[in-house]
Amino acid sequence: MITITRATVKDAAALAAIDAVSFSEPWSERSFAEALELPAYTFFRAEKEGNTVGYIGMMAVLDEADITGVAVLPAFRRRGIARRLLERLLVECEESGLVCLHLEVREGNHAARALYESMGFLVDGKRKQYYRFPVEDAVLMTWHRKESYEAKE
Repeated sequence: MITITRATVKDAAALAAIDAVSFSEPWSERSFAEALELPAYTFFRAEKEGNTVGYIGMMAVLDEADITGVAVLPAFRRRGIARRLLERLLVECEESGLVCLHLEVREGNHAARALYESMGFLVDGKRKQYYRFPVEDAVLMTWHRKESYEAKE
């Protein structure tokens, strides 16, 4: 069974290990440890039998936040873990009074884009050549808390 819990500094090595096998420019253990000590950052981890198998993180500023990363170990992908992590993060956004959550995703990462769209994220821009190794554009997406979004209409 997979459980989702708030990550702490003691999880920094596990988060960095997942990042290392998931991204071409991963965060270091030190970067995770430093972020986990700052109140602006929130991370959740997916755990199975005591082992961290995935994570999601965000950095909040005032009433908005940016997803800093979402990753699941390759052996645990395509099992709904990223969706559960994202659901937990959106609950945190609601509980914290955040009005929107932004992210960048590789233009060619169709699975991630479909997940974000299914969770209510809307495409709102593009960053040319944002990613390196390989070079690729980023699609910008934003989730709006329902009450805040309706207020704008």
